[in-house]
Amino acid sequence: MMTLPLVLRADRRQFVVIGGGAVATRKIQTLVKAGCHPRVISPQVSAEVQALADSGAITLNLEKVGFDQAYSSGAFVVLATDDAEVNKAQADLAKQLGALICRVDDQEDNDFIFPAVVDRSPLLISVSSSGASPALTRHIKQRLEAFLPQQYGHLANVVESLRAQVKSVVEATKRPSFWRRWMQSQAPDLILAKQETKADEITQALLAGEHPSRGEAFLVGAGPGDPDLLTFRALRLIQSADVVFYDRLVNPAIMEFLSPDAERFYVGKARSDHSVPQDGINQLLVQEAKKGKRVLRLKGGDPFIFGRGGEEIEELAAAGVPFQVVPGITAASGCSAYAGIPLTHRDHAQSVRFVTGHLKNGTCDLPWGELIHPSQTLVIYMGLAGLPHICQQLIAHNMPAATPIALVEKGTLPDQKVHVATLETMPSYIETHDIQAPTLTIVGSVVALHETLKWR
Repeated sequence: MMTLPLVLRADRRQFVVIGGGAVATRKIQTLVKAGCHPRVISPQVSAEVQALADSGAITLNLEKVGFDQAYSSGAFVVLATDDAEVNKAQADLAKQLGALICRVDDQEDNDFIFPAVVDRSPLLISVSSSGASPALTRHIKQRLEAFLPQQYGHLANVVESLRAQVKSVVEATKRPSFWRRWMQSQAPDLILAKQETKADEITQALLAGEHPSRGEAFLVGAGPGDPDLLTFRALRLIQSADVVFYDRLVNPAIMEFLSPDAERFYVGKARSDHSVPQDGINQLLVQEAKKGKRVLRLKGGDPFIFGRGGEEIEELAAAGVPFQVVPGITAASGCSAYAGIPLTHRDHAQSVRFVTGHLKNGTCDLPWGELIHPSQTLVIYMGLAGLPHICQQLIAHNMPAATPIALVEKGTLPDQKVHVATLETMPSYIETHDIQAPTLTIVGSVVALHETLKWR
């Protein structure tokens, strides 16, 4: 390990920055944000640095660099001029005087370096490549920032405020185990979900020596397939689940995010082939949650758009089981975007309608007259098996036979295919092509934009 990551109180150390250009400006801004009042030496500085000097945040010496600077022993000196010879000479001088140096132009000649920081104050996460690859460091920082919402700062504040109470109630030898139980409880996630009253109930029970086994269920939308389309909240809950019930449409790549210890139960949900009936799924969610487990119901697309999520949380609510619902990108949105077919467009459609091609009674008896509108896009879920009947009925109810129609096969996945025809020709088209579920059907003039707008 080339470097040792440390957390430094910048407000208690002397920092000197040599230089006033773009790189120096970034270092100075970082130091000021950390509570430091640095001394800056440079004959010219950026407007941002001058503004910090005008506000009193830094001490600015508009001097030519090159003479002996008064570096005190233990000072931290940042050498960020555009002249490598000046940086080298000042580095040698600073080290002779007992200062620590950071040269921005030479990763080998450094006593300290600046990491990239994910700021969720008071929680700070530093990322460093020991100076080897600043671009990679920034990339990792951006990934972490996206994954960690701002609420983590609030969670850190709650933990900080709780420490005094824990110290007064819990014996010193038992505090580490208390904090492990608290972190493994639902309290942190409830705080992130802004349900602090419930979180406090769990906290107080743990402080009283109880071990609440309050189970909870999460209905999480896994999106249309591409793992990159998961929401960050969905990913966090997937990673923290004790037991998961998942459908056929959940991409196996998403299942890889589960903890290795999580129990997994496949509950099918293919057309007319449910490995577990819906009522059985509802009861399983209740039973596992009442055992104190974090139960994940992982569903393709969005739980509330033809995902029967409403039926499942009705059962959970009736049983008094706490639950959360995390929306997912529904198939209509994901597949249309990946196919280059906008669902609405000022020149084509001012509204969009979602319908299912597979009703509860097993038929495809839709309100056909309501579906015919010249400025509307029609999206049909689970319609592949009944597509000839759908095309026939739409034409019979006065939708033009030449209306474009698209079948998006395995939308958002690497093997996605888009099949385009008209209402009149699609029935014969599917007879001569091997089209595999899952598919999404899009009907309307927006389909004509596919050839121009397809990007995948």
